[in-house]
Amino acid sequence: MTSYSDRDTERSDLRQAYELGRQDAKKQRRRHPILMTFTIIAAAVGLIVMALAAVNGSFGGAGTVVDQNLATAADQAEPVVRGAADQAGQAVRDATTTDRTQTPATSR
Repeated sequence: MTSYSDRDTERSDLRQAYELGRQDAKKQRRRHPILMTFTIIAAAVGLIVMALAAVNGSFGGAGTVVDQNLATAADQAEPVVRGAADQAGQAVRDATTTDRTQTPATSR
């Protein structure tokens, strides 16, 4: 027959071993956050393609829908990107061609 103190010691040892095992498992499962983000994004894209394939009846049809949507997005984004690049280029030109002999205005 075991006494109460023996069971308490066994329980304490068991708890300590359990916690050490959890810490070891946690160290082995460390994941890089950027890698996990890319993995989740890839999984989401895969789910979307699978859903499109189910709706369109084939992966070929789903690919066509994805291609059309990407082409539309690229056509809409191109003028915006070009405009932003032109503005940035003009800002750099303006910053580099200003007269540097003037003292900057100070606020008092």
